[in-house]
Amino acid sequence: MFKNLIRYAAYPTVFGLSVLAVLLSIESGIAPWPSFVFISALALFAVASLERIQPYQSDWLENHQDLIPDIGHAIGSLGLLSLTAWGLHFAKMDMRSIWPDAWPVGFQILLAGAVIDLGLYSMHRLSHRIDWLWRLHALHHSSERLYWLNGERRHPLSAVLLASPGIIVVVALGTPPLIISAWFTLLTVHLAFQHANLDYRVGPFRYLLGVAEIHRWHHKREYEDAQVNFGEFWMLWDHLFGSFHYQANEIQAGDVGLRGRHFPTHYFSQILWPFALSLDSQRQKSEPVDDI
Repeated sequence: MFKNLIRYAAYPTVFGLSVLAVLLSIESGIAPWPSFVFISALALFAVASLERIQPYQSDWLENHQDLIPDIGHAIGSLGLLSLTAWGLHFAKMDMRSIWPDAWPVGFQILLAGAVIDLGLYSMHRLSHRIDWLWRLHALHHSSERLYWLNGERRHPLSAVLLASPGIIVVVALGTPPLIISAWFTLLTVHLAFQHANLDYRVGPFRYLLGVAEIHRWHHKREYEDAQVNFGEFWMLWDHLFGSFHYQANEIQAGDVGLRGRHFPTHYFSQILWPFALSLDSQRQKSEPVDDI
């Protein structure tokens, strides 16, 4: 009973409470900094703790020489998000003639999230098709395990390129910075679940949300079979553009990562890896989709 409680209640409870906390924070007029950071930090701590109680793969609880660099990547990625949000608040842009600011806050957050998520989906898919984008994105796929911190394992340039189109569009629409910040807070929580080494389920909602049992297929070592499930939050785009995949037999330890096991394990080496002079050498190590 306890296992089933965690399995089916973990995501709706933690994510649901995060949504409630964000909405209450906005309604109460509490400044998003540091309240949104506090909300996401508590949720990430909950996911990390639940992994220890009920892991999806016991082997993925062990440090695969990735914990320290992943902490660095998390600081960098979350720092970029915070800096972007702070910049939007500081700029005090007011272009609300287009944005439906009379809508309830929750619906505004969902709308902003849909626009941003479409941008993320588009750039994510291109990152698997265009060689120089792949070289930046490969870092995200290099981990030999999936766990709560993987969601932020991104090259900073890749993170900027992935997020920029969606952010540009919502800013151009006049979306209030508070709404954008709220969505990124919730997306941070969701990404922890998306990569979590946690035995959890969301039932039929797996066809709608990019949760772990769907997203693990995207990290499959055999890239021929893994050009699927590019959505960061919604699976709608994958359904519309034919990239959705679900299969009952699940990904196991040893099934994820890059084919070559030569990716550097140190943070700064990982940051510099895409800029190596020998493109052919990099292709041999990571085998991007263009070579398949």
